[in-house]
Amino acid sequence: MLTQIEAARKGTVTEQMSRVACDEDLPPEYIRTMVAEGKIVIPWNHVRKPQRIAGIGKGLRTKVNASIGTSSDIIDYPAEVRKALVAQESGADTLMELSVGGDLDRVRREVIAAVELPVGNVPLYQAFCEAARRYGDPNKLDAELLFDLIEQQCADGMAFMAVHCGINLYTIERLRKQGYRYGGLVSKGGVSMVAWMLANNRENPLYEQFDRVVGILKRYDTVLSLGNGLRAGAIHDSSDRAQIQELLINCELAEIGRDMGCQMLVEGPGHVPLDEIAGNIQLQKRMSGGAPYYMLGPICTDVAPGFDHITAAIGSAHASSHGADLICYITPAEHLALPHEEDVRQGVKAAKIAAYIGDMNKYPEKSRQRDKEMSKARRDLDWERQFQLALYPDDARAIRASRTPEDERSCSMCGDFCASRGATKLFAENLRGDKV
Repeated sequence: MLTQIEAARKGTVTEQMSRVACDEDLPPEYIRTMVAEGKIVIPWNHVRKPQRIAGIGKGLRTKVNASIGTSSDIIDYPAEVRKALVAQESGADTLMELSVGGDLDRVRREVIAAVELPVGNVPLYQAFCEAARRYGDPNKLDAELLFDLIEQQCADGMAFMAVHCGINLYTIERLRKQGYRYGGLVSKGGVSMVAWMLANNRENPLYEQFDRVVGILKRYDTVLSLGNGLRAGAIHDSSDRAQIQELLINCELAEIGRDMGCQMLVEGPGHVPLDEIAGNIQLQKRMSGGAPYYMLGPICTDVAPGFDHITAAIGSAHASSHGADLICYITPAEHLALPHEEDVRQGVKAAKIAAYIGDMNKYPEKSRQRDKEMSKARRDLDWERQFQLALYPDDARAIRASRTPEDERSCSMCGDFCASRGATKLFAENLRGDKV
């Protein structure tokens, strides 16, 4: 069976491409061309049906990923399924199942069965967990076990997979020579792979046998998302030599994987100050030949624990406006605790709003009409129309209903001093115009 990129290069518009075209209101031929060039990817897996389709890449709306998963401290399988469903109901476009505690096969399969979203994961998590359980030491991981797990997880229906192929011995040397970091290493998969390489004095098998990784994912048309195991976990580490070296390698691998007929994503940082976001995206796009960019946040300050969904939303709006294609949400629990259902709900909504704001600047002619209609509805005190246009109408309705005004046309913020009501009367009596 051909992958999406192979079919596109042969001139075929697949069912998945047609669905993306319909969802984005774009010509199917445009989607096919961009898939063929590797500038759009469609996460899915031909062994899993039914599933939602989400196109990610050039000319498309910025998509939002939500991440869930157990920890070694909290293992609650039904809770992870509930969180997955909350993410879907709140508007997430994709989902990552990132469990590291309990029966990892069980939680992965239950989550995949419960949702329609494209589901991704990080195979290194289970690989190192299995090595620790079997041998008492994750550094005793056998590379063959790792490749077997990648195959097994693809067979379970993974639509995309974050694989840490860009960490190699040269990258680690850059980390050593720069004098470590203010924020250390923050990627679970990244730090585990670095530890394994140093303990075994061996090259990363995912880099060394990259063609084998690609071969496995191609069989399922699973998107290969090149993970950033050396991403910055502090804004003062952003754009350091270790991170940029890994990005460079991942961009090279994206080109190689594309040429082999595999759909490729490149993952980005992490913690990035606002003034570096645009440059980071420009660098990735230039070095990768326009591969879709998946950014984690980015979080743009380190001093707001409990509100990192807000700091990330600010960074995400910037990233989206400058060309990021997929945003990973951040929850209020980031840096503090395992997220619960309400954290997931708030994280998804904040990220979706940020992506919408970014798209307003990325595609101004296409994305601002809804805001114009909302402005007119507010001016005219047309509450039902306002709710119809709202990104999250149920939340808006609930807030208004909780503080009912005396005059149902106004709101309890201004009451008798409602500016919109007064201005409408003033306009009708004294002014004329055509913006109605």
